[in-house]
Amino acid sequence: MGVRRKMALRFDLIIFTILLFASPVLSDLILSKVDRRIDLTSQIVRITSTLKVENEGSEPVSEVLLAFPDLQVKDLALLKASPHEGKGKVKSLSASLPVENVKPNGMPAALTFYAVKLPKALGKGDSYTFDVLAVFAHALRPFPEKITQADIQLVVFQESAFYLTPYVVKVQSLSVKLPESRIESYTKLENTKIHGSEIKYGPYENLPSFSYSPIVVHFESNQPFAVGQEVVREIEISHWGNVQVTEHYKLVHGGAQNKGEFSRLDYQARPTIRGASAFKYLIAKMPPRVHSVYYRDEIGNISTSNLWGDSKKTELLIEPRYPLFGGWRTAFTIGYGLPLKDFLFELEGNRFLNITFGSPMNELVIDNLIVKVVLPEGSGDISVSAPFPVNQWEETKLSHLDLTGRPVVVLQKTNVVPEHNQFFQVYYKFSKLSMLREPFMLIFGFFSLFVAGIVYMHVDMSISKSSAAYLARLQWDEVSMMCWVKFQSSMKIYTLD
Repeated sequence: MGVRRKMALRFDLIIFTILLFASPVLSDLILSKVDRRIDLTSQIVRITSTLKVENEGSEPVSEVLLAFPDLQVKDLALLKASPHEGKGKVKSLSASLPVENVKPNGMPAALTFYAVKLPKALGKGDSYTFDVLAVFAHALRPFPEKITQADIQLVVFQESAFYLTPYVVKVQSLSVKLPESRIESYTKLENTKIHGSEIKYGPYENLPSFSYSPIVVHFESNQPFAVGQEVVREIEISHWGNVQVTEHYKLVHGGAQNKGEFSRLDYQARPTIRGASAFKYLIAKMPPRVHSVYYRDEIGNISTSNLWGDSKKTELLIEPRYPLFGGWRTAFTIGYGLPLKDFLFELEGNRFLNITFGSPMNELVIDNLIVKVVLPEGSGDISVSAPFPVNQWEETKLSHLDLTGRPVVVLQKTNVVPEHNQFFQVYYKFSKLSMLREPFMLIFGFFSLFVAGIVYMHVDMSISKSSAAYLARLQWDEVSMMCWVKFQSSMKIYTLD
């Protein structure tokens, strides 16, 4: 433990040294107050920062720079800025402030910068307060990396007690929320307090730009570390009234790897002790009018699932065939249908699908998510509107009664977290006459089949009238006629008697 902490602190000190000797000062803006809150209650790290900026220069300023170390950016899944409404309140996504990656001149090479566009430029003496939400995947490191079935899971988190920024900070504070009150160790600085499962640092005053004070927290976390190495969602639209969603999951427990033998008896007898870090179930939040739900793997249907809901929501609880310990994997498929009228709309002659992008699973980190939207055959002028950058391309899928294939819009994104489960839109044009294509094909197919049967029954298929087959058929017809005549005669005699 001591060696690991020393290595981590030594690396952070290297970054601090680089910043100390290579950092310019931005004097026009200052941060009069910074309040940061770090949520470590799940495997997904969420850092919410409330920043109050003031312009002390004479020139108007329309953007604020955010700085992150490069090694931290690789785990950054989502960065969102929004106007501040009050403590504990963040405005909806529609009120979000634009954020873009920038490369300002003269800044340290070890940092990545993002610019937040303010609603209006700040003049001399003006101030503005906004919130920044940074969501990180894989930011928690299991330590020790391997544990037995009876061990609890401990993880390590590294951050800075001081807010890393190119601006001078007058007052700042930091709170770290943990899932349990058991804390193995944590970095103690000036003005450090602990209240149950929360660690508070600060307040600290009059800090220069790029101030950096590394902290390490080693704590217990037996929350599910469910990681989807690859998830493929296929959303198929049928204009006959249904949207079919099929999701394929390749899941792994991303926590501390299990070592030693697994005892099913010990696990069932004392699951909270002999399997505290095991992954037991997942909960999926689905739309309220979902139907035809199924859950299966390569073997077949899995019965360990429960579905309940009301007029506002539907929840699906699924359990794998076996508990997942660290490093264990599983693969399964869930599918469900949705009413078409709840997700497909028309606007100025175009149709558009409005549906959520990410997985409905709670607190699931997805390394690679692929969303396929299968449109009806004959769709054209396809376009996509997503609330965040995604990779996009098109494919073609051949299904029953298809002639040219159905267009498929493919969207791909890495480091997906529950905050990415936002609505996106797929716009396309489709003629109503195209809906008659499949019924006409079915009618024509059955008509052709009946016509072929009638022709076959009435057409003489023999090669020649002198052939043995033709003569045998004549004899059969004669015998059949004689039998029919005798039958009618016998019936008349029976009637007379």
